[in-house]
Amino acid sequence: MKVSIREKIAYGLGDTASNFIFQTIMLFQTYFYTDIFGLSPAVAGTMFLVVRIFDAVTDPVMGSLADRTKSRWGKFRPYLLFLAIPFGICSVIAFTTPDLSAENKIIYAYLTYGLLMLAYTAINIPYSALGGVLTADVDERVSVQSYRFVLGMTGGLLVSSLTLPMVDYFGNGNPAIGYQRAMMAMSIVGVVLFLICFFGTRERVAPVNDTKVSFAKEAASLWQNDQWRILCIAAVFLLTGMVLRTTLAIYYIKYYLLREDLITTFVTVGMIGNMIGCALAQPLAKRVSKIKAYIGLQLIAAFICVVSFFVGAEQIALAFVLYFLWGMFLQMATPLLWAKIADSVDYGEWKTGVRITGMTYSSVVFFIKLGVALGGAIAGWLLAYYGYQAEIAQTEETKMGILLSFTIFPAVGSVLVALVMRNYKLNNQVLANLQAETGINRQTTA
Repeated sequence: MKVSIREKIAYGLGDTASNFIFQTIMLFQTYFYTDIFGLSPAVAGTMFLVVRIFDAVTDPVMGSLADRTKSRWGKFRPYLLFLAIPFGICSVIAFTTPDLSAENKIIYAYLTYGLLMLAYTAINIPYSALGGVLTADVDERVSVQSYRFVLGMTGGLLVSSLTLPMVDYFGNGNPAIGYQRAMMAMSIVGVVLFLICFFGTRERVAPVNDTKVSFAKEAASLWQNDQWRILCIAAVFLLTGMVLRTTLAIYYIKYYLLREDLITTFVTVGMIGNMIGCALAQPLAKRVSKIKAYIGLQLIAAFICVVSFFVGAEQIALAFVLYFLWGMFLQMATPLLWAKIADSVDYGEWKTGVRITGMTYSSVVFFIKLGVALGGAIAGWLLAYYGYQAEIAQTEETKMGILLSFTIFPAVGSVLVALVMRNYKLNNQVLANLQAETGINRQTTA
């Protein structure tokens, strides 16, 4: 069940493509909507949350559809082939600023952002589920996810370091045109990387019992999986805090530290920390219990956020160091989380007799996107609450609000994740026993 380095890289490049959009949403979309597109922070924040309501339907449907797919390429890989180009097109139009009235701009933003999220669902859920069928080996799963997120964060690094320079270059003084053309360039590269992922991977783990069951039976089986429920709750808290902090990073550096010239450098340093953290996940998992390691990393991330609150506006270097460390320790836990999702699929099959890889991943992805939406929405609401107005000198109250929202509130999210994960029980020994009972390791495709 070993996966070659070449295949791990091919799989990881799919996340590089995904992160051209995911990291752009986390780092720049709120700023794009408020300072370029022209929406108020409250409207933008509400939109992020409203669009997520539709994910409650589209995500499980997409997961179930992927589980039922049968093709010569497998269950999940075909979606990478056929949806790469539509996903790229949706990415461009979501970052396009039309010449419309204020009311029509809101309608356009809702439609295009909703379409982008639908396309993201359609390609990312099968992509994520693909990582659960490359191998049944517990350690290899962590390794696969480590490669995935190192390469995914490479995409994030490109986003953080090149987006604003590309906006300046392509826009030539017009940031609206710059964002559109920058997304066009990243989308073209993303399509190519999804195709490399498609051609470079292979599905191996098949259900022990591939009898078709109804959607209702799949949903009932999923709900019986108590370990899946823990991961879903943890995902909401994790992404809410993470997105809140990353969304406000631009506002923190521009309006609290008063160094707009360092925005690209700041977010890039954070992304480098993310990459290093993902690379260290596999060595850590070999030496420490994955469950204890995950909890400990969340508490360290929370501590760093709290310390950041006490950094003065003149302590630029310390602010950079702490943002780097926060990204490193928090993202060190990310491959562990995604390996746990694959483990929960095995656990669900052992407990219910039904293997629902796509639906399990899609439901966790839904809660991840719910956390992304909550983080973005809360960021917009907090900016509005503290009196933020674009492109003006902020009041001291607004600056303090940005600081609180960037430091203390994300720390609460990490602490809640640590508390939830205390109830997770799928360690290596438990997984080895249940895999032996169900014969999961033997149920592999040729």
